[in-house]
Amino acid sequence: MAKAFQKITLSASRDIPFNKLALSQSNVRRVKAGISIEDLAEDIARRGLLQSLNVRPVLDVDGAEAGQFEIPAGGRRYRALQRLVKQKRLSKTAPIPCIVRNLGTEISAEEDSLAENFQRVALHPLDQFRAFKALREQGAGEEEIAARFFVAPTVVKQRLRLASVSEKLLEIYAEDGMTLEQLMAFTVSADPARQEQVWEALQQSYNKEPYLIRRQLTESAVRTSERRARFVGLDAYEAAGGMVLRDLFEEDGGGWLQDVALLDRLASEKLAAEADKIAVEGWKWIEVAVDLRYGHAHQLRRLDGVVVELMPDEQATFDSLTAEQAKLESEYEGADELPDEIDARLGEIEKALAAFENRPVRYEPAETARAGVFVSIGVDGRLAADRGYVRPEDEPVPAGREDPTQDEIGGANEMAPAVPAHRTVITIGGDQPEDDGDDDAIKPLPERLVSELTAHRTLALRDAVANNPQVALTALLHKLCRDTFQHSAPGACLEASVRHVFFPVQAADLKDSPSARAVADRHDAWNAELPKDEAALWDWLVSLGDSRRAALLAHCVSFGVNALYEKGDRYGGPGVSAHGMQQRIAQADRLARAVHLDMVEAGWRPTVDNYLGRVTKPRILEAVREAKGDQAAQLIDHLKKAEMAKEAERLLDGTGWLPDPLRLADGEEVPVTPAEPAGELPAFLVGAGGDAATDESEPAAIAAE
Repeated sequence: MAKAFQKITLSASRDIPFNKLALSQSNVRRVKAGISIEDLAEDIARRGLLQSLNVRPVLDVDGAEAGQFEIPAGGRRYRALQRLVKQKRLSKTAPIPCIVRNLGTEISAEEDSLAENFQRVALHPLDQFRAFKALREQGAGEEEIAARFFVAPTVVKQRLRLASVSEKLLEIYAEDGMTLEQLMAFTVSADPARQEQVWEALQQSYNKEPYLIRRQLTESAVRTSERRARFVGLDAYEAAGGMVLRDLFEEDGGGWLQDVALLDRLASEKLAAEADKIAVEGWKWIEVAVDLRYGHAHQLRRLDGVVVELMPDEQATFDSLTAEQAKLESEYEGADELPDEIDARLGEIEKALAAFENRPVRYEPAETARAGVFVSIGVDGRLAADRGYVRPEDEPVPAGREDPTQDEIGGANEMAPAVPAHRTVITIGGDQPEDDGDDDAIKPLPERLVSELTAHRTLALRDAVANNPQVALTALLHKLCRDTFQHSAPGACLEASVRHVFFPVQAADLKDSPSARAVADRHDAWNAELPKDEAALWDWLVSLGDSRRAALLAHCVSFGVNALYEKGDRYGGPGVSAHGMQQRIAQADRLARAVHLDMVEAGWRPTVDNYLGRVTKPRILEAVREAKGDQAAQLIDHLKKAEMAKEAERLLDGTGWLPDPLRLADGEEVPVTPAEPAGELPAFLVGAGGDAATDESEPAAIAAE
């Protein structure tokens, strides 16, 4: 026969006046948690009591109900109601829904209090996200939702952003297939398809860290701190329909601009507009580019303009700011920390004084008419207008002469008239204007006769210079300085020279590298000191001490260093031969050892853009294996190439690893380097076969020291 179960009898509910209720000492909650009593009171005032109080009757000496009730479970709700009564927003006798525990129960009041709190299940975060989304769809704004639940508006925005993630990913999160931190990382993109694509790609990787998710979702976007974004401005970009990705859960520095093509177009249009404004100054040409190549001004002469002096009112402002700055710095010289208002004021003064330092430069109209301007975006995102460059073909020609080289032969020194008024030629992207040179000038003497005459003078000068070392060194430095700083035209009497080596193939970040900045700073320092007049330059060089003369000589000579790798010409063409290429690399290694060159100290680091993303997977693994060991390489050997390159960049960071072309011949920079089989050439010099045959079709440029 079936076992009989005793029927369950639930405690009855009734409305009890508030003034008949009191807190029970059996309530187990002692520590404050959750929202405050004040916020709970406001919530009850708005929506009423959502959950009844659990009470027990107070008994008299005879065991009968005395008309009072104690509350072991629901103390916070009671305190919230008590606050409303004190504020006279609730009557003292207002009926309160209560569940009255049956008399004679064996369960203690403490157990009831513990059970009510212990068995309570918190709302799953996903249910909360979706509930906030439903409220918004019902018409409630973010501020209103935040006020209803006593949270900051930012919290509501974050929850709503989480609810907007792909439904597929939300279901994976609901089933504990991803962490909340991973889900938060996906909110940086508003494209559900892209979110799902990244998650699928991560299934093949051991690394599913949130930072990697964010990086993959923003890899095709541009940070707001990037020069183009700062130049265009977020307002202009968004007004043109551009979307900005923002991370509500991490510091994102302002976010990422998603439409790179739009950003480039806006940057080019703004640069072109700025070029039109500069054109009214009367320049012959203006070259516009978002990012000018390294060495773009080589072989161009720089005009010497005159800095426009401050107007009287500007000078007065400058003096006043300088005095105020000195006074504040003196007053707070010994302070450990500046007051906020003083620190802010000093910042304002420094910014104002910096504006006075960048004074405009005035050029002669005749010089402006034959010179040009490079217009680009500076590293700080501001307009960079580099004025006053003269191309060799635009140099002033001596009156009555056709070829500037004839200037070295005595005779007339009068210059041809200034270039007539013209319309400025503006080129976008570095295109050069057409050559408008005049080839119809009449030579004063036949070229053959001039050559024969000057040959005699050349031999006499050679003999004289060879017998005077001091004059020879001065003459060499004179010529090198003209080549390096003034880019003199061909035809000088001394044929010793340094041929500037340019980089036809270069990385985008080359011109901003530490080495490029160091060379430019040193060049500018010497250039500012050198006299511009040829005769004065000679006298200045004579007066230099030996140490400074040697330093200047080294700087000039350095512009001729060529450690570039080029494909050897096997057929005797104009290019460097294969044997010549080997000699160049060997000599470059020798030079690098002599100057103790360390490419790691020079600032080079392996990244996806400059190496890892442009070689094959075996080369990536080889790099990680050399720097971090076999175990690290095994961690990424199953990844696709794109993900492998990104992970390798992270693993190689700070290891000091260098690829073959950047190492010295003995490979001292790399602590772990497997020995190469005897008789094999370095991998970067192998033309075909072997490991080099596995590289991608596009060869990487080689730079050895």
